[in-house]
Amino acid sequence: MTQQPEWGIKFSRFFLVPQRVILAIMGFLAMLNAYTMRICLSVAITELVVKRNYTDDNGEAVAVCKADDLDSGSSSSGQYEWSEELQGYILSSFYIGYILTHIPGGLLAEKFGGKWTLSLGILSTAFFTVITPLAIIHGGANWLIIVRILMGIGEGTTFPALSVLLAQWVPVKERGKLGALVLGGGQVGTILGNLLSGFLLAAYDWPVVFYFFGGLGIVWFIIFTFLCYSDPTTHPFIKPSEKQYLTKHMGTIGRNKNLAPTPWKAILTSLPMWALISAQIGHDWGFYIMVTDLPKYMADVMQFSIKANGLYSSLPYAVMWIFSLSSGWVGDVLITRKIMSITKVRKMMTGLAAFGPAIFMVAASYAGCDRVVVVTLFTICMGLMGAFYAGMKLTPLDMSPNYAGTLMAITNGIGAITGVVSPSLVGLMTPNASLLEWRTVFWVAFAILFVTAIVYVIWASGEVQDFNDPPRKIDFEAEEKEKTADGAQIERYEKSEITDKL
Repeated sequence: MTQQPEWGIKFSRFFLVPQRVILAIMGFLAMLNAYTMRICLSVAITELVVKRNYTDDNGEAVAVCKADDLDSGSSSSGQYEWSEELQGYILSSFYIGYILTHIPGGLLAEKFGGKWTLSLGILSTAFFTVITPLAIIHGGANWLIIVRILMGIGEGTTFPALSVLLAQWVPVKERGKLGALVLGGGQVGTILGNLLSGFLLAAYDWPVVFYFFGGLGIVWFIIFTFLCYSDPTTHPFIKPSEKQYLTKHMGTIGRNKNLAPTPWKAILTSLPMWALISAQIGHDWGFYIMVTDLPKYMADVMQFSIKANGLYSSLPYAVMWIFSLSSGWVGDVLITRKIMSITKVRKMMTGLAAFGPAIFMVAASYAGCDRVVVVTLFTICMGLMGAFYAGMKLTPLDMSPNYAGTLMAITNGIGAITGVVSPSLVGLMTPNASLLEWRTVFWVAFAILFVTAIVYVIWASGEVQDFNDPPRKIDFEAEEKEKTADGAQIERYEKSEITDKL
């Protein structure tokens, strides 16, 4: 632990909101940037590829819906003859790299802090997003796949690093709302990624999409590295009163640098851990199909124009974000007032977020070409999925604050395998991009969501697990000195505040 410098205490007066809230806001923006960079290709690819002729070998139409009469705003007819199968491989390639850096990212964040693990990962993703047009123009599909894999490698540290940061900064009583705020950045990123991509593609050439979102990622990196720190003890301009508050509600506010080696055996033989992994697989299967392929469904089956595609593909995530924040607030109230235990709240939210979307996803495929009903059902589907962020997504922090990064890395890393499998499978299952083929895709997702959620509801736990506190060495003398120094700083800060008011 390090003593806070006097200049930092003076500078802290310029911050009107607590540093943990600033961290949560920047974490939200990290997720937002990560998702815009991840999914903008899903919209852009509809303009990159040569438009399909929706007839089979006998000349009979296989597309169900007629094209809408809205002005697309884009004269592009596409120039790349990529099959549905190849498009599936392109869209899934990101997750090959994404899987690789989850566990290393979690371990690095736990050992060295989440700040640089998160920020450098986002910066790397931003760089490869900016050079994506070069890869497509000069290398075609093969180079695009390579760049997407490299993007995934950078972004794979995002969830583990944010889990470590939240565990170091957010008390249990605030975990639902601040955790949902941070993780909800993914939905807002998906909203903006779909919506702005549609408008940018309608107004400009497609490379602008990648320059725009990659540039925002670089700007975020600069601001984040100045404002945010790995834990309260290393933050130079946190108010002493906030440090006191966090110490009171969290017990310790410094990273545990004396942790024993990661208890892999205990983690991997834990039944609640496997229940968490099960829920993550179900969530990711449903979520990645929607994030990666909903714009393609809207373009290929519903025949929306590019502007309408961006708008209606983003609408479900707006509702999802609102629902994730409200469910996080409700979860905090239920836990704080002791109406329900942490475990019951997490199970309730996870069940709602799995069973509901599974039903409405399939229902949308039976709504035919009624655009209003289809968009409404998909919106309800994704809205309910927002409860995941007050459910199983917070479980790693509940089960093990010390190893939250590792738990998130394992669960999110295994779940991300579905990001490789599901878009590729969708490409194989929808060679004609017809409504009946897509209906089968949604029934598969229905089954996976139901089965994995049932496993979680039966065996999951929101309680701190035994492997969270393996034997470790504690320097009690150093900790006592730190407490004394913090007390003196708080006293000086309070006196200076009184003097300023006088």
